[in-house]
Parts: sequence; C-alpha cells; structure tokens
Amino acid sequence: MSLRLIWVVEMITKDMKITDVVVNYPETLVVFMQYGMGCIGCQIAAFETVEEGALVHGLDVDALVADLNAVVNAKGGSNTPEEV
Repeated sequence: MSLRLIWVVEMITKDMKITDVVVNYPETLVVFMQYGMGCIGCQIAAFETVEEGALVHGLDVDALVADLNAVVNAKGGSNTPEEV
C-alpha cells in the first residue's frame, strides 16, 4: 500500500471580502463569473463578503466557497497536507 499526500487549501471563507479573494487568488475570477457574479469589479465588492454576495444573488454559499477553494487547490497553492 502506498501513501500519497496532497496539499489542500481551505483559505477562502465566506466571511472574506470578494475583492480580497480575487486579488489574492485571481484564478477564482472564473468561478465568480460561472456563478453569475459578474459584479466583482464593482465598488461594493470591496465591502461585501463572499457570503453576502452569494445571498444577494440567491446562491448556495457553501457550494460557492467549495468551488472557490477547489480552483485554488487545482492551482497548487496550499499549506495543509491531506492524505489520499
């Protein structure tokens, strides 16, 4: 049996400001767009959390956060190992 470790990012949370997420993880822009949140460049994004934005758009907050983290994980940015 072989043991393989992968690195997992859980850095994006629902209480983070949308602008902070996009600035720190530009690869998340595509996820926001897929969820219909094209207003990420608007001024309110600097003050609105991921959760607030998702709720305004009638989205599943947990699914959005999971997808945001998944795209960051796919890019390889992490500091927490997970056994698979």
